Amino acid sequence: METKAFDLLIVEDELGNQGIGELVAFERADYIEETIDMSRSVLQKELIPCLFELDFSHPSEIWSAFKHTQGNFMAKSAVETAVWDLYARRIGRPLQKLFSAERSAIPVGVSIGVHDNPIDLLATAKTYVDQGYQRIKLKITPGYDLVPLQALREQYPEIQLMADANSAYTINDLPLFKKMDALKLAMIEQPFHPRDYVDHAILQKEIKTAVCLDENIRTLEDVKTAHALGSCRAINLKIPRVGGITEALRIVDFCQENDLLVWLGGMFESGVGRAMNLHFASQDCFTFPGDLSAFDRYFHDDIVEPKARITNGLLMIPGQSGIGVTWQEKQLLKYAYDKKTYRIK
Repeated sequence: METKAFDLLIVEDELGNQGIGELVAFERADYIEETIDMSRSVLQKELIPCLFELDFSHPSEIWSAFKHTQGNFMAKSAVETAVWDLYARRIGRPLQKLFSAERSAIPVGVSIGVHDNPIDLLATAKTYVDQGYQRIKLKITPGYDLVPLQALREQYPEIQLMADANSAYTINDLPLFKKMDALKLAMIEQPFHPRDYVDHAILQKEIKTAVCLDENIRTLEDVKTAHALGSCRAINLKIPRVGGITEALRIVDFCQENDLLVWLGGMFESGVGRAMNLHFASQDCFTFPGDLSAFDRYFHDDIVEPKARITNGLLMIPGQSGIGVTWQEKQLLKYAYDKKTYRIK
């Protein structure tokens, strides 16, 4: 992927305060069912008109108001996170303070894709380890799994190492996962189908390594199902995929109450979504380094200041009010190809 299309939603109150949210849905329905075109349609026809009809005092009320629209979590999140940002800026507080978070910086991990040979893989890993990334996630696929994981573990015996299977395997691959169990991985992420809970539960019972669910998780109810069946011991939480901050907070609370490790994943966000993620991940409950890389991990430029840069394995939490970053008009005009304005009639 050489380019990433995304939309920014800027909401403004009667005092002129503004908040910003990011629509991160992809152009193809190859991650989840929702695409950016679908999200735009739902936003225009349902969610934005609904927002204009609301009289609310706190952004958590947006989640309840949107419940009549089924699914479309990324569209909901784009609006809801913009309102959270607006609210925090309106009261002059950094977003993290609304979660009682205090950390000024957080450790982060890096995700590494398929490489042609072990030499290239280890060279890539060394680049990121030298930059201070504190956890390595290797994307695995049938035929590219055990051997590269073994190479990384041999090179870095103490680093937090995990495998992300992206639903590429079935329960028939149980013997393979038992071999991975000897590598002392932090977790194996999403080995099976994204709507499966039963086979994941079978696997979790058979291995010591924690199974982590990712694409399965759209709602708190999904987390409850996974916990009841014993399908996993960890959750990769992605705020846009669960409809926004309010539902994400509910999921975090449940995970803490039920001894499930929860950590924050990323969606190739611009600096807007990344800043929101950093504020959310600054809560003390997030102890496992998330997929919140520096901006230049994926992009050659960004549309906000300050840009997220890694220092000694840490990313700083933008310290100003709201999500703490300022979107740059010059950069927006440089990269934007359309603009729509909606007003209360």
